[in-house]
Amino acid sequence: MRWDDLFGDLEAQLAGEERDALDAEVAERVRIERGAVTLADRLRAHVGVALRLDVGPVVVRGPVREVGADFVLVDDEGLGQSVVPLPALVSVTGLGRAVAPAPGAVLRRLGLTAALRGLVRDRAEVRVVTDRAELRGTPSFVAADHLDLVPLSAGSPEGAGVAQAVPLSAVRVVRSR
Repeated sequence: MRWDDLFGDLEAQLAGEERDALDAEVAERVRIERGAVTLADRLRAHVGVALRLDVGPVVVRGPVREVGADFVLVDDEGLGQSVVPLPALVSVTGLGRAVAPAPGAVLRRLGLTAALRGLVRDRAEVRVVTDRAELRGTPSFVAADHLDLVPLSAGSPEGAGVAQAVPLSAVRVVRSR
């Protein structure tokens, strides 16, 4: 009978150690997976959810409409739509813990320049917010690291100014109606 107790005790200890090792491995894998989550992954999981995006000089509030590789598009409360480059974000309020799966190949290529080229195509009037100014005009060209913005003159919807080159690194928000 003593041998049965001894072997039973050893089996229980071994099962406990295996359980502890498995728990530790699961916890480590969770830490690794959480460490790989990007802000874009979390924002994609919140499409349709109203968030508050602090962009420094301005705040953008409203439901997330689209998330690209390096930007978020928000239906900005009464101001139209706002494209915010992810590097311009200071903070986001209202995110839950949800995380979207990794984006497909097409979404990974859909970046800020692609979104801005859509505004050029539509000849949209925009307001470009930087840390130092808010520029109003029509984007006429989008390059790899800057956009050309033709300022609008009063009474001339086509614009009557010389294009300003605005570095994309300076862009905090692009608002359009």
